[in-house]
Formats: sequence, C-alpha cells, structure tokens
Amino acid sequence: MSASDFRSDPSESAEGRGMARRAWDAYASTVNKAAAPLVEPLAMAYGRRVTSDLIGFWVMWHVFGGFEGLEQQAGMHRSTIWRKIAKFRKTFGAHPDEFRF
Repeated sequence: MSASDFRSDPSESAEGRGMARRAWDAYASTVNKAAAPLVEPLAMAYGRRVTSDLIGFWVMWHVFGGFEGLEQQAGMHRSTIWRKIAKFRKTFGAHPDEFRF
C-alpha cells in the first residue's frame, strides 16, 4: 500500500475550508463577551500602572541625564535600567532618549 501524495490537490486556501478558523472565531467571540466585563477593568488598571511607571522612568531618564546618571546618581541597578528601557521601547516604540511626548 503506498501513501497518497496530496501536494498537487487544490485547496480552497491555506486554511483549507476554514472550519477550524470559524470554530475558533465563534469560541473567541463567546469568551470575549463573557470575560470582557471582568477583564477590562483589570487590564485598564494594569495599563495605567505600567504607563505611569514608564512615564516616570522617562522623566527620570531626562532629569538624571540617561543611563549613567540613573545608575550613578539615582542608584538604579543596571539590569533594572535595561529592563525598563526594553519595556519602554515595547510600549512607546522608541528609546526613552529619543521619545517625545
């Protein structure tokens, strides 16, 4: 018995008939409707906290003159500075030295 070669058989799309996608969309829609009232307030609170923390980091970056100032004058640990730079870039899309509000 030989294995069939399906590579030349046409498919409607990369998703096939899209049955898995329709099932996922229906599931996600139902979960989002049920979870949104519970999750949105928590997400907003978390977002406010992270944003205010990063804005404070941006202010400190400029007040203390960047990386060396934060490390030497503010006493911030190098790994903390690198972590906050990475989070700032992910959130605002730019390095704190280049970003302008």
